[in-house]
Amino acid sequence: MKATIWHNPRCSKSREALTLLNEARADVTIVEYLKTPPTRDELARLYARAGLAPRDALRKDAPKAASDDAALDLMAADPATIERPLVETEKGVVLARPPERVHAIL
Repeated sequence: MKATIWHNPRCSKSREALTLLNEARADVTIVEYLKTPPTRDELARLYARAGLAPRDALRKDAPKAASDDAALDLMAADPATIERPLVETEKGVVLARPPERVHAIL
């Protein structure tokens, strides 16, 4: 199974999700989103596929957004505001907090 993880190697939850993907023998593409940020459109696609409102996918310490559009604008401008890790497979997308949520899409 192919999987993509939007990953921050300094984040323990992101590292745990990556370990679970590797243990499941997924063919993992790692995107270090702070180095290679997703576009606003990519974020919108991922959150729609995950069934998440973009405002609910902001880090807890990020500025509050008045709307989902404002949240997407904020995340596109400052990828450090994106809650991580996001994981995508052909079965769907999850915000892997807790990391065990990846099992739902494997």
